Amino acid sequence: MTIPADLKYTKEHEWVRIDGDTATFGISDHAQEALGDIVFVELPEVGRSIDAGEAYAVVESVKAVSDVYAPVGGEVIEVNEALEGEPELVNTDPYGAGWIAKVSIGDGQVELLNDDEYTTFLEE
Repeated sequence: MTIPADLKYTKEHEWVRIDGDTATFGISDHAQEALGDIVFVELPEVGRSIDAGEAYAVVESVKAVSDVYAPVGGEVIEVNEALEGEPELVNTDPYGAGWIAKVSIGDGQVELLNDDEYTTFLEE
């Protein structure tokens, strides 16, 4: 499993890509693998304010329904509408086409791990 070095990770297995004042969120390869086949993603509403650590989306798989938590706080500015018709993108490309939401960064963030720290966390 490759863990991209340009992302930050949470201990709840979400990832964030920060580009200026915009953050893109998704779930890690480890998370999608643990969930199994994703059958539905409940996306947040554009314009919604979310706090760091708050559940902002729901991922439903054949095994479980799981909340997805925001790595940083802010306002949702875009959601990945492709997931409405192809939720399996979260399985096939979790760090690319399977992104969930983009947020204009506001206040607060949960503890974020770099790729090496996340790899170590997964091995513990």
